[in-house]
Amino acid sequence: MLSERQGIVVWLHNLKHAKSLRRYGNVYYVSKRFKYVVFYCNQSDTQSIIERISNYSFVKKVEPSYKPFIKTEYENSKPDKAKEYDYKMGL
Repeated sequence: MLSERQGIVVWLHNLKHAKSLRRYGNVYYVSKRFKYVVFYCNQSDTQSIIERISNYSFVKKVEPSYKPFIKTEYENSKPDKAKEYDYKMGL
């Protein structure tokens, strides 16, 4: 059974501690240039993990991802008739 996942973005002072965040979830991306780590964890544990991580001295800021809460089904998804005609013409 699949569990609901949510991403967390952790901004760091130094990337030396990026490996230590693996215990909280699956590390998805580490940016060397901007010094942040993106990892995924269970959505039910997100708030407690954010509180624990924000107490570390090497962490600047912790932000949760709002992707699970954004509606991805659109109401007016019908294409415009003029554009549809142009696509059929090959323009």
